[in-house]
Amino acid sequence: MDEGTIGERAYRRIRGDILFGRLAPSEKLKLERLKDDYGVSVSTLREVLSRLASEKLVVAEGQRGFEVAPVSAADLKDIASLRLLLEVHAIAQSFQSGDMEWEARVVAAHHKLAAMEDRKKSEGSPDAETWKRYDWEFHQALISACGSRELMETHGAVFDKYLRYQVLALTDRGDIAAREHKQLMQCALKRDAAKAGAVLRAHITGGVDHALAVGKIA
Repeated sequence: MDEGTIGERAYRRIRGDILFGRLAPSEKLKLERLKDDYGVSVSTLREVLSRLASEKLVVAEGQRGFEVAPVSAADLKDIASLRLLLEVHAIAQSFQSGDMEWEARVVAAHHKLAAMEDRKKSEGSPDAETWKRYDWEFHQALISACGSRELMETHGAVFDKYLRYQVLALTDRGDIAAREHKQLMQCALKRDAAKAGAVLRAHITGGVDHALAVGKIA
């Protein structure tokens, strides 16, 4: 296996461990320990962590090494504002250009997410990574006809940072969030970008307020 493949795999694993809290905010990233945990060399780890630092998921501390990026209420609010700005713009473009294939993607993505939300209601907390992957897929489906790969990739990166806060707070809004997801799907099928923007604002703002109310993010 070539080093590029090994490095990419390590990048995906470490990034996922940061997003899902297995590597905690402000945790020191000791290279000697990480090289055993992730099965890569120290030089590859430095490249991976530098890449994650460029995404602001890791902080480079010069000679002192690396640590997982800290979290704060102010940062969450900034990330939420950026996500809202990007997603509202992308939704307007996507609703205007979307065809029947796009509608099918939106409906299919919502079906999976709604099924997971129903399972959460009846069985309790599901696998967080599967649940949030379906959430990500649904919101990406909504904007997938926007016509800009750059916009979608930027939105995806911001969405991941927002997701990190949701996972760290270990909370969601249950039926409220599920209802908002259904409303967004209906707006897509009706091409009602104005209403979708209002629903999305309530969805994101409500998520921030709920996460902060738990008290795990200061």
